[in-house]
Amino acid sequence: MNFRFFSQSESGQIESLFTSVFSESEGEAEGALIGKLSKDLLETTGSDDLFIFVAADDHEIIGSVFATRMPSEKEDEIFLIAPVAVRTTHQGRGIGQNLIQFGINELKKKGVKILVTYGDPSFYSKVGFASVKEEMIEPPFRLSQPEGWLAQPLNGRPMAASMGKCSCVPAFDNPTYW
Repeated sequence: MNFRFFSQSESGQIESLFTSVFSESEGEAEGALIGKLSKDLLETTGSDDLFIFVAADDHEIIGSVFATRMPSEKEDEIFLIAPVAVRTTHQGRGIGQNLIQFGINELKKKGVKILVTYGDPSFYSKVGFASVKEEMIEPPFRLSQPEGWLAQPLNGRPMAASMGKCSCVPAFDNPTYW
């Protein structure tokens, strides 16, 4: 298994991966929604605001995770790590956790100070995320599942008491995802 940055020539594989993984686990409508999100992230997000990490076996992408800039009123170097997908045939082997850890290490090198995600606390806690109150890092939209709002500092310093309201890249600027 090879963990690396995404190559632009792999765009079609990324959309297909997210569509199929979310269709199989959450249903066709969710698969279409997250597949479209992955395509929109690829097509509308500038290179300074986007990192895409992949897990590959030979030339096949097995997993992927996006990291997009999500600056707050008080901090520019906040990124959102989401969505993440691992082919269902390869789940349960630690690939998702290793892929996220690879992404965390690369984001640290890039100077990202805080990483947030919106997902399953039991999964993300395994890679260093902890619950954070919306008042501390205010998401761009109201959260349908506030217990899934998680963060971790990447610079070794504790987070400030309040980062203020965050903004997101255009692809995430839709309350459906929150």
